[in-house]
Amino acid sequence: MITTDTVRAPAGTVIGRREGRVRRFLGIPYAEAPIGVRRFAAPVPRGRFTEPYDASRHGATAQAVPLSATTTIPEPSVPGDDVLNLSVVAPADAERCPVLVWIHGGGFLAGSPASPWYDGRSFARDGVVTVTVGYRLGVDGFAPLDGVPANLGLRDMLLALDWVRENIAAFGGDPDRVTLAGQSAGGAAVLALLASPAGRGRFQRAMSISGGFFEVGRDIARGLLERLGDRLGVPPTREGFSAVGVARLQATVRDVRGEEALVLGPVTGDDILPVSLAEGLAGHGLDVPLLLGATGDEFDGGAGAVVAARSARAAGTRVTDTLFRAACPRVARLRRKATAGTWLYSFEWPSPITGGATHCVDIPFFFDVLDAPGVRAALGPRPPKELAAPMHADLVGFVHGRRPSWAPATGEPGDTAREYGRRGAVSAADVTGGYDPVVPAATEAC
Repeated sequence: MITTDTVRAPAGTVIGRREGRVRRFLGIPYAEAPIGVRRFAAPVPRGRFTEPYDASRHGATAQAVPLSATTTIPEPSVPGDDVLNLSVVAPADAERCPVLVWIHGGGFLAGSPASPWYDGRSFARDGVVTVTVGYRLGVDGFAPLDGVPANLGLRDMLLALDWVRENIAAFGGDPDRVTLAGQSAGGAAVLALLASPAGRGRFQRAMSISGGFFEVGRDIARGLLERLGDRLGVPPTREGFSAVGVARLQATVRDVRGEEALVLGPVTGDDILPVSLAEGLAGHGLDVPLLLGATGDEFDGGAGAVVAARSARAAGTRVTDTLFRAACPRVARLRRKATAGTWLYSFEWPSPITGGATHCVDIPFFFDVLDAPGVRAALGPRPPKELAAPMHADLVGFVHGRRPSWAPATGEPGDTAREYGRRGAVSAADVTGGYDPVVPAATEAC
């Protein structure tokens, strides 16, 4: 049975929904809507609600146009102006539970915090409050425009973390036990905020899933903006792009970017990222425990995939290794002086649909939502619960503050990495062959 659930927080009164032992408060604005003069400006904290806020449904998404008609992760677009919102999923009667703040992926151009793959119900079962964050995308979030603060999307995330700090206790969360986590562009954002002096104190643990060094050179970004302006018939400036609707702008970015993997993203040289990500990771966040890894194939279809040509497979492998897998030991090496530790993992279970351990297919395992919409389309009719149990349990344990059971990494040859699933383990009976069994942290207290 679903009933209403009311929370009185510093932000104001919020009315959500309770179903069994899970409470959901969806689409809560943490900033003023980025429209008009605020469209290309630093985010402004949302004023306190003067009336109870209805948080019964997902809020507007910054994604107006998805990157493609079909995406591995279901990524619904929700219309509206209040795109700077977040959702909270909490255990019933939670008190001082650790908090997982989730940053979605999408190449900094797309993605949706309203995806059913990001539902925090299994984390709520295990004593964790989950917060999913919406942030500005594409030109609106990451274009280096004259007269515009750089890295607006990262600034949005930082303001969301401030909201968590001020309000999450009212939802049963512990503001002093926040783990910042994300996948793909979200994982790269985690690393960027870990490397940023502005991130200090806003989160206590971090996890990067298929992230990497996704900083984009200003020359590359400005080249895209010039092509974009030519296509739209506007100057590539704040004023020019302000005259173009978000949906049209996103659709045009999708059209003109071609085969380029990263055209907009974090840029360095401002107050958020004053130095390169590599330099920042070597000097900041060394007191924050970090868990990071990648899938075995990412954008390479895997050994069993049917590819159009050998060159396509080789290109996929280069992307997999260069953008994702090589970043893991590099981050560990940069953080070798970290007092908090760095732990690596590798996801190796090959989806029978994609033909490999490809990009995004690990998310339903980490979230333990194998029954969510779209999972069978990406993972096949029988995704192994025996794999979800230890993956979810490891992440729950990390968020609860426990030290991972395998050795920390230094980025040198011989480092230990936790392997989830092994190549060829497509049956449930076989799937435990690639990792040490772990007892899942079911119904864990806060």
